[in-house]
Amino acid sequence: MDLKHIRNFSIIAHIDHGKSTLADRMLELTHTIEKRKMMEQVLDSMELERERGITIKMQPVRMKYQLDGQDYILNLIDTPGHIDFSYEVSRALKAVEGSILLVDATQGVQAQTLTTLNMARETGLKIIPVISKIDSPLARIDDVKMEIISLLGVEPEEILEVSGRTGEGVANLLAEVIKRVPAPKDEFVGDDTFRSLVFDFQYSNHRGVIVYVRVLNGEVTKNTPLLFKVADEKFSALEVGIFHPGEMPTDKLSSGEIGYIVTGIKVPGIASVGDTVSSLKDTHLPLHGYMTPNPVVWASVYPESADDFDFLKQALGRLRLSDSSFAHEEESSGTLGRGFRCGFLGMLHLEIIMERLKREFNLELVITNPSITYKVIYKNGKDEMIYSPSLFPDDNTVEQVLEPWVKVKIITPAKYLGEIMQSLYDHEAVVGDSEVFGDTRTSVSLTMPLRELMRNYFNELKSLTSGYASISYEVGEMKVADVVRMDVLVADEIVPAFSRVVSRRRAEIEAEDAVEKLYKILPRQMFTFKVQGKAMGRIISSRSVSGMKKNVTAHMYGGDITRKMKLRERQKEGKKRMQDRGTVNIPQDVFLKMIRND
Repeated sequence: MDLKHIRNFSIIAHIDHGKSTLADRMLELTHTIEKRKMMEQVLDSMELERERGITIKMQPVRMKYQLDGQDYILNLIDTPGHIDFSYEVSRALKAVEGSILLVDATQGVQAQTLTTLNMARETGLKIIPVISKIDSPLARIDDVKMEIISLLGVEPEEILEVSGRTGEGVANLLAEVIKRVPAPKDEFVGDDTFRSLVFDFQYSNHRGVIVYVRVLNGEVTKNTPLLFKVADEKFSALEVGIFHPGEMPTDKLSSGEIGYIVTGIKVPGIASVGDTVSSLKDTHLPLHGYMTPNPVVWASVYPESADDFDFLKQALGRLRLSDSSFAHEEESSGTLGRGFRCGFLGMLHLEIIMERLKREFNLELVITNPSITYKVIYKNGKDEMIYSPSLFPDDNTVEQVLEPWVKVKIITPAKYLGEIMQSLYDHEAVVGDSEVFGDTRTSVSLTMPLRELMRNYFNELKSLTSGYASISYEVGEMKVADVVRMDVLVADEIVPAFSRVVSRRRAEIEAEDAVEKLYKILPRQMFTFKVQGKAMGRIISSRSVSGMKKNVTAHMYGGDITRKMKLRERQKEGKKRMQDRGTVNIPQDVFLKMIRND
């Protein structure tokens, strides 16, 4: 099809503003999916996405639509809304020319809306402002319109209104996408050399790596010899196709289109997001790709059984093919054996990856408490980057510790400002400017340690504001930190998975909380043992877990009391030997419960 009849666009919004529901109505209206096969969140193909009601992976889909007697191809990329998956959004924006900025009529512009909008603007996309959920009795359409006008500087008539639930306004939105979003252009006019940008990829056991590409020049057909320009790896296209929304083979992929190429490559590490796939005769430099994501949260992952290490290694490699934003490297622990140090873009990202490892690969894992990166300067002048709390040095060897801070923006109804300010003080934040946002809301800018942001601040903010506040952040500079390592001991043995780096002023509170939580969820053993919290060289919290008891005299009826006393004494000695030699078995779900904040 002619380039001028193709439109590539994405939907960006804050989490739970109705992106996937709007995409469902578009698929219905364009007859991309038969009505009998239609279901909710059709583009959210992962079981986890359906369970949680959120989008985790971006999903491309091709639709056909007719306007004024002319057929058009509409390539839509549905993107995640949570800030932990902003890297997914940034990649999707590079593959399109326009973007629908969706704002919930009941909630208005949120902090994450501003973050994704800035990404789209920096990429140079045409923005189409749309208000969703206009059928809700709680909709504040006029107020939200004013917020969008002040944000984008657009005219009121440029803002569209839709309902993903009823389908109202969706036909008009598709027409406006065709009118407003510019058609794609050939990168090199007069040059028919095939060139494409890899914006995502998947792995198939049978077909190898399947790359998702935006074709920027020329065309490609099945069996065409191709090249990964950055990896310098040649391969032949086993299949080319489009997303409808599942993979549908086609004769060719042409300039301006979005589709997939089956490479047949089964060696990990060759395909990468941002690489250029081109024909062998292409002499140009690789296309400008994507920034490498920087993990902000780190956690160590160990297989519960040492025999599963190779399987875990393979599982992480496969998972990284579908999510290139997390990092992993091998490490070993004297207590937990061989495992991997993994980096994530946030706490939700960590939880999703761990859940996928458990479900998709049936792995039983031990997960350490999440941490961030610290730069430690020792008294002898040397410095070191510390990724794991269990490797954080003792207090007496440290001269100075530096930690990352984040720039945070919070948008909240003004009536909750008092409670928020108190919580910000508790989380060591430095509050900056605030401004009125709309009629009833306030935008607050601040900086705070990343360590404190990850200490359950997202949930705390939602709780304080009854879910009305929103938050977005970006990592800033490193600053001096007053922190210490806190260890948790079970039966006098340090459990590295429970170690964490905490603020010195909160060390006692954190130790008491950790010990109390572990005391409640740890199964009882055959002997009595202690759960203790240790920091700054001393035990600062302790609880005893009583052992299970068995009535060893239950089978005896009558007889001399000394016989019963001998049996009880023998049981007592056995319990003491068990206490001296025994180890406490900690099930996998205990590790998971300890890292969760609920």
